[in-house]
Order: sequence, then C-alpha cells, then structure tokens
Amino acid sequence: MTATGARPAHPGGAERFARPVLLAFLLVAAADLAGLLAGAETVHLVAKPLLMPLLAGYAALRGGPRLLVAALLFGWGGDVFLLADDEPAFLVGMGSFAVGHVCYLTLFGRGEGPGRAPAALTTGAGYTVVLAGFLVLIWPDLPADLRIPLTGYSLLLTATAWRAGVFGPYAAAGGALFLLSDALIATGIAEWPQAPVPDFWVMLTYIAAQALLAHGVLTAGAGRGSDRVEPSGT
Repeated sequence: MTATGARPAHPGGAERFARPVLLAFLLVAAADLAGLLAGAETVHLVAKPLLMPLLAGYAALRGGPRLLVAALLFGWGGDVFLLADDEPAFLVGMGSFAVGHVCYLTLFGRGEGPGRAPAALTTGAGYTVVLAGFLVLIWPDLPADLRIPLTGYSLLLTATAWRAGVFGPYAAAGGALFLLSDALIATGIAEWPQAPVPDFWVMLTYIAAQALLAHGVLTAGAGRGSDRVEPSGT
C-alpha cells in the first residue's frame, strides 16, 4: 500500500510518519488474525479497535481525502460496537458502518470525471443479481427484527462495492471483499453452516477490504483539491 507515485521524493512534516503508521497497522492486523486463529479473545478485543484509527491515520498522513478518513473512522465506530454481543450494539455498529458507506459513496461520486473509469452498469447489474439472490435465500433464517435493517444496509454496501471501481481495481476489489465480509456475518446471524474459525475469515476479508479501498483512493491521487487532508510541515 505504498503508492510511491503519489508521494513526493522527499516527504516532510507529518507525511514522513505515514510508513511507520502503516507498519503499525499491518502488525496489529497480523496480531488480530493470529489471535483469532489461536482463540485468544483478549488479543482480538485489544487489536480490533486499533485497526481503523491506524489506517485512517495513515490515510490522513498521506494527504488522503477527508471523506476517506471519515469512512475509516466510522468503520472504527462499527468495529467497537460490534464487539458487544447484544442486538442494540449491533444495530448501532451497523449504523456507523452505514454512515461510512455514505462517505465512500460521496467520495466515489466526486471521483468520477475525465481520466477515471465510470462505474460499469454491467458490474452493477451483477451485484444486484447476487444481492437479490442472497437476500431471497437468507431472509427466512434471519431474525424478524433484523430483516429490514440488514436489507437496507446490504443495499448501501452493494452500492459501495459497485461504485468503488471508479478508483481502479484495488478499490473495486476492496468493495467486493467488504461485501463478502458482511455476507459472512449475515450467514452467522442466520445460523448457516460456518467455516472453521468464522471470525478469522470475517476479519481477514474486512481488513483487506478497508486497506484496498484506502490504497485504491490514495494511489488514484484522490483528494488533491479542497477535500485533501494536508500533512503539516509540507
């Protein structure tokens, strides 16, 4: 996630700390995933809330768009609330993620223009078919009071996955993985059969999704206007 083409040859000020913050993010991500594989719940409880602040800090230090930083921080809010094992916290966490997706969608809308690939209608149609099929299959197994909130959130997430392609293949892959990660959560809520260590796969796809979305936006040179977070001392 280095995006050398978007960085000055001799970064100064806050931007020089971007690489150490990225390294910290990668180390915390590795610790979180290892903790999940080892069944060390305490490691997950400590590591998960650190992930998105570190990634958001990296994006800010790289001068990324404020909307990208905001999306990652709303993801952090979702991460924290979803650590609690109760329905009200789950709904608040899902709401925080939903606001993050609104930030992403707004950013992707601003990213369209000359030199950027438009969001492909065929890709959107494919996502629509996949979402409709998934909802039809999972609907009877979802708790009744979660069906409508999960459907609304799924529509928003699917729009993010589709529109992410305007920032290139990395962001597109990130959007697809985000959709997959939340689909894995939904199958757990519906009590469908799960792969071994299901939380590991949820976090692996989620971490990769957010990292790829950030990488795609940063390497596309997004936010070089009024929406850019200016590193101090440059």
